[in-house]
Amino acid sequence: MQVLQAGGRHLVRLELDPDLLCQAAGEAGFTCKAETRERSLVLDLVAQEREGPLLLFDGADPANTGWFARCQFYVDARSGAVMQTPIFLANLKDAGGRVNPRGVRIQILTELPLHARLPGRQPVTEKALLAVFAALLRGLVQNGIALCGRGSVQPLAGRTEMARR
Repeated sequence: MQVLQAGGRHLVRLELDPDLLCQAAGEAGFTCKAETRERSLVLDLVAQEREGPLLLFDGADPANTGWFARCQFYVDARSGAVMQTPIFLANLKDAGGRVNPRGVRIQILTELPLHARLPGRQPVTEKALLAVFAALLRGLVQNGIALCGRGSVQPLAGRTEMARR
């Protein structure tokens, strides 16, 4: 982790190891393809061996009330931002242009304001962000992650046909 100064702003530059993130994804049951960009790391994750879709559901659907109550993560459907994290989530599409129910793209920002915090008000470090990333993956395969609102990110579980209208 480095502290950078850009004009009057101070930034934290995280030095995330793509191999370590892919290893964590593999342990959660995903295949992982990582791409390092200038200010972020992008991971394409697919759970090919999974029986059903990943547990990304429409939080506004009354049928999903039980899932919504036990979620640890909420995603803004318009921007893909995972609330209170430097992580963005998007759907993966198959060769025919349809949403892949077993895949997501995750972008992790690597340059953050110096005073950025993770859930629980903990400071952002590589180790803390790895723990949040692992918890996010568990949410996709075990507990569920709620989509809030309508936008570019589509739900993968629950009554998905209602959300796509």
